[in-house]
Amino acid sequence: MAPPNDPANSTFSALIASKKDNFFELNGGKLSVRNVPLLTDIPTNVTFKSFSSVCQSSDAPSPLFDRAQSLSFKGGFLGFSQGKSSDRLTNSLGKFTGRDFVSIFRFKTWWSTQWVGTSGSDVQMETQWVMLDIPEIKSYAVVIPIIEGKFRSALFPGTDGHLLICAESGSTQAKASSFNSIAYVHVSENPYTLMKEAYTAVRVHLNTFKLIEEKAAPPLVNKFGWCTWDAFYLTVEPAGIWHGVKEFADGGLTPRFLIIDDGWQSINNDGENPHEDTKNLVLGGTQMTARLHRLDECEKFRKYKGGSMVGPNRPTFDPKKPKLLISKAIEIEVAEKTRDKAALSGVTDLSAYEIEIKKLNKELDEMFGGGGSDEKANTSSSKKGCSSCSCKTDEFGMKAFTKDLRTNFKGLDDIYVWHALAGAWGGVRPGATHLSTKIVPCKLSPGLDGTMTDLAVVKIIEGSIGLVDPDQADDFYDSMHSYLSSVGITGVKVDVIHTLEYVSEDYGGRVELAKAYYKGLSKSVAKNFNGTGLISSMQQCNDFFFLGTEQISMGRVGDDFWFQDPNGDPMGVYWLQGVHMIHCAYNSMWMGQFIQPDWDMFQSDHLCAKFHAGSRAICGGPVYVSDSLTGHDFNLLQKLVFPDGTIPKCLHFALPTRDCLFKNPLFDSKTILKIWNFNKYGGVIGAFNCQGAGWDPKEQRIKGHSQCYKPLTGSVHVSDIEFDQKTESAKLGEADEYAVYLCESEKLYIAKRDSARVSITIQPSTFEIFSFVPIQNLVGGDVKFAPIGLTNLFNAGGTIQGLVYDETVAKIEVKGVGRFLAYSSVAPEKVYLNGGEVVFGWTANGKVEVEVPWYEECGGISNLTFVF
Repeated sequence: MAPPNDPANSTFSALIASKKDNFFELNGGKLSVRNVPLLTDIPTNVTFKSFSSVCQSSDAPSPLFDRAQSLSFKGGFLGFSQGKSSDRLTNSLGKFTGRDFVSIFRFKTWWSTQWVGTSGSDVQMETQWVMLDIPEIKSYAVVIPIIEGKFRSALFPGTDGHLLICAESGSTQAKASSFNSIAYVHVSENPYTLMKEAYTAVRVHLNTFKLIEEKAAPPLVNKFGWCTWDAFYLTVEPAGIWHGVKEFADGGLTPRFLIIDDGWQSINNDGENPHEDTKNLVLGGTQMTARLHRLDECEKFRKYKGGSMVGPNRPTFDPKKPKLLISKAIEIEVAEKTRDKAALSGVTDLSAYEIEIKKLNKELDEMFGGGGSDEKANTSSSKKGCSSCSCKTDEFGMKAFTKDLRTNFKGLDDIYVWHALAGAWGGVRPGATHLSTKIVPCKLSPGLDGTMTDLAVVKIIEGSIGLVDPDQADDFYDSMHSYLSSVGITGVKVDVIHTLEYVSEDYGGRVELAKAYYKGLSKSVAKNFNGTGLISSMQQCNDFFFLGTEQISMGRVGDDFWFQDPNGDPMGVYWLQGVHMIHCAYNSMWMGQFIQPDWDMFQSDHLCAKFHAGSRAICGGPVYVSDSLTGHDFNLLQKLVFPDGTIPKCLHFALPTRDCLFKNPLFDSKTILKIWNFNKYGGVIGAFNCQGAGWDPKEQRIKGHSQCYKPLTGSVHVSDIEFDQKTESAKLGEADEYAVYLCESEKLYIAKRDSARVSITIQPSTFEIFSFVPIQNLVGGDVKFAPIGLTNLFNAGGTIQGLVYDETVAKIEVKGVGRFLAYSSVAPEKVYLNGGEVVFGWTANGKVEVEVPWYEECGGISNLTFVF
């Protein structure tokens, strides 16, 4: 028999469905793409098989299958075999050196980020994919570790430039020795098309997930919202939420969606009264060993009485109290860390530390009112979410609360609540519900040893998981969600998703356990939340995307927004903000193939709020904040949101420009992050100075790089926008000339397609947004015209809803209120607003401006007509 990588054993020339030869060839220990060596020194136990030879049929929709087959000559599968079966196998795929790559790797169990390098040895542990630049053929190739059987795979660094693949099942009871298709490789001349084509091929092959194009996104994707997390943490309660929504309404921006984050559930710790909620929780971390003892809301919400917030006996509420509680809890956390540090340094007498911690805890209890309400929770166990318990009436609890919110705050369409994939951080308490549940100890995969220390992981391992039997996953989620739906909740934010891989030993491994849970979750979302009412979070590992996104269509693409640096870096509030944007931009390269990217909330009064707002304005997803009570910058929010709570959303999801792909925009001291997107009638480029922090492989953490926190110079050109990534936007990229508007500097200039690149200098933690609008020739070419949009919003072009030209007229449909800007080479003869002639301003540099009011009866839409 010929060796596995001998051409006599290769299938690419014999079995390819397309008439074209496969671009990849494995021969003599080299994987070449169009005759350019990509990987060398490949072990003889590695195989390559064409896409068509592996995927000859599929249950995927015919258009997808046909698309994948038509491109099958551009990709194929890598496999390997070893002599001994194991639940975890590692193998070299070959080596590469001196070739630029960009990749995504897991730096925590739940979160992934970008990494660049030039060698297989530069790759980080738990890498989800690697894209290689191949300038010899003006192309790019991607290596994607995938799933085969009960095994999930990831890439790891090897020595001497070798790229390793690790396939693991997560259970010593699930073993294998060989794989036919454990990684997929694909090549394309366009890096963005590459990701589309590659993940389409993987989707057709696995048939365990759906692409974003196959699913509807949640309605909230076009809206403004508020999340309670940073405002309250675990102290969230009805009165606080009510006051928060009211503050937005009073400021002229009623949220169109609300996310009640962690803190609303019925949880308690081992050793406490099994029928009562744990009291006085504040910060994230204190709840991470707790388990659900009921499947409905906790006492704080159960005892809410309908109408109480608008009646004469409204409960008193101090809007300053949440911040005071959070501040005191932070004091306790600092005191505990100081004690632990002293213990590690060899201090044996910790009594002084314990006395201080006890004193602070007492002060916190007193701030809560001496330990909480004297009212006792109903002790009935939750049966099917307790929706039929006698304690439930329409006048009390979550149902009464959601009804009051919607009745009093018109426009509040969606109310979501948070829950962990396992129910709570610590799962479900055995015996507390009708579900079969047991405490399962947690075991981390060896691959996670190289990730960043994480309080959540430490706590979950400490407390173990109360795991509902996977055979009851359908019942589990339907029990929670059917109840929530019945009380006015329209969706859920599902967090802490990757705990399943910690507890898969006795359940057939991580793939089998994940399939059971994601199937149950998907069925419940389809039944209870219109198929779209779910935001996934803490889910940035490939097995979630390959197994969990058949129904789920929206998810987080970044780590949490941190209003403070949790690691005590002297640069404080600044350095983590740029890191967040890098997470989001580069993760969207692959996550955007499966889900609508969600760039997460931020706080509008943060020192870097405008920095975040600029990125959210053109990210192509929803805009939501986690403002504390009284902590709002409405002037900033009005640059993001229309008065009706909708947003001028871009048509695509924002992605890094080509000249950023293989660079390090975090700590190379030279690269500005540029992201591109487009609106209906023009394109946008956001330039952000994110330098100042990044991943340190030796310290295995993200740390500050203060020497990089400085002004940077870069350049921008219309060719940075990938107009061809949507069919409806392709024509925008064919114009000869563009009007270009800079939102921060308020500059307007004209650029031709062959114009030189425009240089720009960006200060640290600041940005500029460029709008590129094709110029139309009117009046036989004597007039050049291009509508920019409402310039009081960051995404001015997103305000334009319609555009029609004839020989002497430009008709524009615009949404919003403020100053409308267009470029016009000559002054219009007349300008009409909704049929009536209006005053306008025109300057010799081509700026024509008109004030546009908000017409409530027309949904904020105005019709502008420019006559020449």
